[in-house]
Parts: sequence; structure tokens; C-alpha cells
Amino acid sequence: MQTGASMKTTFIRSLRVSPELRKQAEEVLEQGETLSGFVLDALTRSIEYRKSRQAFIARGLSNAARAKKTGKYAPADNVIGKLARKLIKAKQRAA
Repeated sequence: MQTGASMKTTFIRSLRVSPELRKQAEEVLEQGETLSGFVLDALTRSIEYRKSRQAFIARGLSNAARAKKTGKYAPADNVIGKLARKLIKAKQRAA
């Protein structure tokens, strides 16, 4: 991704929405935020989410193929325990 003054921009076609959806979007704008800025932020976050999801799925498929090929699988209890510990740590950080 390019950054800085040399980065060129382009347009995405106008987006047709219902008056109600536009009203809802305008109601949640933060102070000084424009509707265009809100839509750009939503688009950027959605792209990041989808790339992350695609990478997650690719890793899972790769790991499944590797396990099938080698016959080495992680016991479910170990995986669930590890996930439970990660969840506890995440909740502690959030508190």
C-alpha cells in the first residue's frame, strides 16, 4: 500500500441506500465526522476483516492437510484448554 503525497486516489461509484439507512448512518456520526469518512472507515475495516478471515481459513486448511498427511493431530482437550486460557487472559486485559 502506498502512503504519502505520491498516493493517487480514485472513486467508488455512488452507493444507493434507503433514506432510513442514511438517517441511521448520520445519527451515529461522531463530531466532525462526515458521511464519506464514515463509509470509508467502514469499507477499510470490512476489507481488513475479510483479509484476516481469509488468512485464518487458509491457515486452518493448511494445518488440516498437514495433520491428515502426517497423522498427527492435537487432542481436542489440549486445544480447548489453550483457548480457555487465552480467553481468560483477554478478559483480564480488557478489565
